[in-house]
Amino acid sequence: MNGTTNPNETCIFCTRGEEQAVHRHELALVLPDTYPLTNGHSLVVPRRHVASFFDLTMDERMAILELLDRAKADIDQEHAPDGYNIGINNGAAAGQTVMHVHMHLIPRYANDTSDPRGGVRWIFPDRAAYWKDKKN
Repeated sequence: MNGTTNPNETCIFCTRGEEQAVHRHELALVLPDTYPLTNGHSLVVPRRHVASFFDLTMDERMAILELLDRAKADIDQEHAPDGYNIGINNGAAAGQTVMHVHMHLIPRYANDTSDPRGGVRWIFPDRAAYWKDKKN
C-alpha cells in the first residue's frame, strides 16, 4: 500500500493496492474484506507493517478507531445491519493468519445465523453457550 512505512513484500496488506481503500488516513486504511462473512465486512488496517495491536502507537490506534466509525457509517447507510462484530485476532494462538494488524468490522443481520448469542465466544464452542448452564 502506498505510504506504508516498513512494508513487507510478502504481506497482503502491504502489497494490496491503496486504490482498493474505501477510506484513507495518513496512518491507516479501510479495505473491503477479500473473503467477506457478510455484506459490508471491512478491515481497518494500519499502514505501518506491524503484527500486534499492542505494538501500535497511540496515534495509529486513534486512526484505526476514527476509520472504524467512518466505515460503520457507510455500512449503516448502504446495508442497514442490525448489529456488528468487531474484532482483532492478535497472535497465531488467537487465530491471526496475516501478521499485519487488522480489525474486522463485520455487519450482522437478523437471522444471518440461527442463534447469534455468544458472538465471539464461539471460538470455544464448548464454552460459548454459557447461558445454558445458568441456574435461574
